[in-house]
Amino acid sequence: MIIIVCTCMPFLAYSQDPITVQVDLSVSKAPMKPIWAWFGYDEPNYTYMKDGKKLLTEISKLSKVPVYVRVHSLLVTGDGTAALKWGSTNAYTEDAKGNPVYNWTIIDKIFDTFIARGMKPIAQIGFMPEALSVKPKPYRHHWTPASNYNDIYTGWAYPPKDYQKWEELVYQWVKHSVARYGQKEVESWYWEVWNEPNIGYWKGTTEEYIKLYDYSAAAVKRALPTARIGGPEVTGPSSAQSAVFLKTFLNHVTGGKNYVNGGIGSPIDFITYHAKGSPKLVDGHVQMNMGTQLRDIDSGFQIVASYPVLKKLPIIIGESDPEGCAACSEDFNPQNAYRNGTMYSSYTAAVFARKYELSEARGVNLAGAVTWAFEYEDQAWFRGFRDLATNGVDKPVLNVFRMFGMMAGNRVEVIQNLAYDYKKVRDESVRGAADINALAAKSIKSASIMVWNYHDDMTPAPDATVNVAIKGLPANKVLLHHYRIDGKHSNSYTVWKSMGSPKQPSAQQILILQQAGQLQQLNAPQWVSPKNGTALIKMQLPRQGVSLLQFTW
Repeated sequence: MIIIVCTCMPFLAYSQDPITVQVDLSVSKAPMKPIWAWFGYDEPNYTYMKDGKKLLTEISKLSKVPVYVRVHSLLVTGDGTAALKWGSTNAYTEDAKGNPVYNWTIIDKIFDTFIARGMKPIAQIGFMPEALSVKPKPYRHHWTPASNYNDIYTGWAYPPKDYQKWEELVYQWVKHSVARYGQKEVESWYWEVWNEPNIGYWKGTTEEYIKLYDYSAAAVKRALPTARIGGPEVTGPSSAQSAVFLKTFLNHVTGGKNYVNGGIGSPIDFITYHAKGSPKLVDGHVQMNMGTQLRDIDSGFQIVASYPVLKKLPIIIGESDPEGCAACSEDFNPQNAYRNGTMYSSYTAAVFARKYELSEARGVNLAGAVTWAFEYEDQAWFRGFRDLATNGVDKPVLNVFRMFGMMAGNRVEVIQNLAYDYKKVRDESVRGAADINALAAKSIKSASIMVWNYHDDMTPAPDATVNVAIKGLPANKVLLHHYRIDGKHSNSYTVWKSMGSPKQPSAQQILILQQAGQLQQLNAPQWVSPKNGTALIKMQLPRQGVSLLQFTW
């Protein structure tokens, strides 16, 4: 006899035909690599501000492994004032005679904040200091979400007028980092060259980027031969232009003439590129496009796999998101209305599961996928930025990462007899039936199953009746904790709306919102008695809801 535990909640509308998700804990697939424990953002100076430090602490605590953090503008000239799509550190200036002046104060403040929390930098070598830029004016931009995105590309986006001075700057930075944090610590970082050099972020040519890479790599390896260097952080390789850039770069590092020493090839320890979805408004509602993001990912995997000498190098998807611009708020970009609620959280659960499968299918080494979302200091509440928290209150999407942080051991088999597998989502996105599926892992004393009910269309739909059939439970009695993200659980946004969407919540309301932003259980923990290692868990799972079933014994 199979023991059935009903973890149902009251509901008004539900699907008549149950969906059965089958999990076999005895069939191990691969280690549950924490590819999700990677985050990034444009504005480095938010790092050490009040809500920035609070969020970084929460991110570090949700992960059992060190979280990697990637930020832009670490070499940009300025006083460290934070603004949308802007950051600066004043690391490099020159005196009246043109001699370099190095100042690591602000970079240290950023990296100290990471290191104090057990986090590790993806140290982005960019952008161009004003004194080195071939076209420094205008330099400081003042972009807002109402502005043209291309307004951000100013003097910091240009090549250096002196590659030797650039090389020495990078060398001094790495050397300083080793002196401050120790060789072993810096060996665990990733040093990368620039960001999206195939579009406006780089105002030079492809060859000029390759030259910049060679000088940067030479500097990093001169300061610390065991340091890891990589690139090129191009935009999604499913576009022909991006694919050409990526291949040109990989051809160079494997067989081109090195700009620094004249030898063959360049040092490369990991490969990076980006992957983005493409939401739009359809008949007045948001429609996501997960397939677009997965095609970017898969195209990059396919290109890397075509180079036998590179195929096993770590791949970091340096930005991996539902769309491109984190600072483009819902006010001026209504297709971004998915960001505050459960659409973003369910999308995140479903897409990360497919990243594992895509990398395995291509036989490549996916080290991590950076979620390009953080927080925006002192902005309006729930303004529809792509962020993990608003004014110190966590949004539903952060709770998906809390769920991932509870999954350990090896990924195990989820029987793929459902409406979608990774290929169908990649090729068609989720436009017909809902994508109700799972990701499961098992360690020595626990098993975790993440179940989602996702659809590209942000429209109301009945709850789904979902049966999760689990084989391979190793004990006669196991304790089940059922965590849930939906309209009523782990959701500060719906609580804020129920308060009347206050523009300035009271101190008491903020405490309520902060509590609502934490990961919550659907009901009290329950003991389950499997029969021959098998149990069946039944639930009602709302559209865009995510459950985590965690068994311990």
